[in-house]
Amino acid sequence: SGLPLRAAIGVAFAADTVSIAVMEIVDNGIMLAVPGAMESGLGSWLFWASLAFALAVAFVITVPVNRWLISRGKG
Repeated sequence: SGLPLRAAIGVAFAADTVSIAVMEIVDNGIMLAVPGAMESGLGSWLFWASLAFALAVAFVITVPVNRWLISRGKG
């Protein structure tokens, strides 16, 4: 979009930091809230269902934040 490298890195850092932070907070909160999710392994449906739910919730939360960043030219 014609941004200098330094500005582009700053924009990418701002947008990704918000998205990743929200996703991690939601994921960790749900994994702690769902009984047995922390002890379940990669082969367990509970692990994958909890992860899928956490990512869906994080998506719903981060879309408005990312749209706001984009509208300000920061995303």
